Amino acid sequence: MTTKTGIFLPTLAWLWLAGCAAVGPDYRAPESKVPEHWHATLGNGVTPAAHPEALAEWWRAFDDPLLTELVKQAVAGNLDLRRAQSRLRQARAERGGKQADLAPTVDATSSFSRARTSDSGALNNLYQLGLDAGWEVDLFGGRRRAVEAADAGVASGEADLDDVLVSLLGDVALDYLDLRTYQARIEVVEKNLASLSETFAIVRWRAEAGQIGHLDVEQARANLEQTRSQLPDLKTSLIQAENALAVLLGVPPGSLNNLLAETRPIPNPPAEVAVGVPAETLRQRPDIRKAERELAAQTATVGVATAELYPKFNLSGSIGLDALSSGKFFTASNRTWRIAPGISWNLFDADRIRQNIAIQSELQEQALLTYQATVLGALREVENALTAYADEQKRHALLDLATQAAERAAELASMQYQAGLIDYLTVLETERSQLSLQQQLAESQGQVMINLVRLYKVLGGGWNALPANAASHQEDTL
Repeated sequence: MTTKTGIFLPTLAWLWLAGCAAVGPDYRAPESKVPEHWHATLGNGVTPAAHPEALAEWWRAFDDPLLTELVKQAVAGNLDLRRAQSRLRQARAERGGKQADLAPTVDATSSFSRARTSDSGALNNLYQLGLDAGWEVDLFGGRRRAVEAADAGVASGEADLDDVLVSLLGDVALDYLDLRTYQARIEVVEKNLASLSETFAIVRWRAEAGQIGHLDVEQARANLEQTRSQLPDLKTSLIQAENALAVLLGVPPGSLNNLLAETRPIPNPPAEVAVGVPAETLRQRPDIRKAERELAAQTATVGVATAELYPKFNLSGSIGLDALSSGKFFTASNRTWRIAPGISWNLFDADRIRQNIAIQSELQEQALLTYQATVLGALREVENALTAYADEQKRHALLDLATQAAERAAELASMQYQAGLIDYLTVLETERSQLSLQQQLAESQGQVMINLVRLYKVLGGGWNALPANAASHQEDTL
């Protein structure tokens, strides 16, 4: 009884001490000082109200079924997203390994041997069966800190997956809008080519009739062919946008040509765009959550390094059976057992350990600075996006007025030229002005939507299109 008490009382004491607080700093989430409101002027329809549901699936506000379909395909097939999912599964597996380190290890052994003794020459059999167990008592919390760091690593992996998803959805919409903008610009050129061809025919007829000289004919021809020369570059850019979309969807370039061949108008902005307040953006942005979790992981790693300064307590033991014949294997007299408490301490590595603690502490400071820089960068991006969206709306409105005036001027100039009231140079100038403004208007219409997508992107919209705790695609969430 005394022997058992002498063995188990220290064991119970270790078990109790294992629940003590772990060494190293306890993590506290950093406080971020952010303004209460955005400083940028809000564009038409932009409101500081918060509508998380609308932000979660912002692309649906464009009322474009094809864009929604492209988003679904991208979530299903994008390779960067699949890599992020793999990284998250890896982080979860690493956390499982750290958690397993807290539990005892148990090994089963069995053996049979047959040997001849030197003195008698007799043959002897030996049957052995046993279980060996070992446990490092996490007295100072080094292993618990490692689990804490692994937990934060998993959360960082989830935020990384969200961040990849936010970027992916934004890039899909941006490339799609680029494509529609190029289609609109091509349509403008083709319509102008039809008008210029008619003008060229009129100029040539008047020259053949002797009403004007051949200078007007050559000027009209140059204007016509110069306008036609814009088509190859625009079509090249259109194909590049199609190929960029294909890669985002995880399919070979050219696979979407038939799907995107039909010219469709550039989507219009929704009537209301809810951006929330700065504090809400910090909660929504996956890159900020990722930086915060990386700080938490590094804080726990300081504790892992600190625990190396302290001794490690181990408890090992075994139970088994030894017998010279299989028939007597399970008799009580053949049972064996062993319990062996132990202690180890890196007494002569203290300087190296302290240097490692200093290294990990500096990495913690760097992680904190990275988090603070990420917050400031996020606020800057939103402020810039708000300004760009509002200013492009103003620019588009002014270009619309200018384009209408240029179209009226070109129409009047054409009628006056046919009546012989003005020379062709005036017609040429009005035609070029009309084409330039129509191109700028189409480009600005696309840019308004592109700036809106960038605004949604920097607000962190769309990250919950895929569950944050999922490492595999769940298409039904869209």
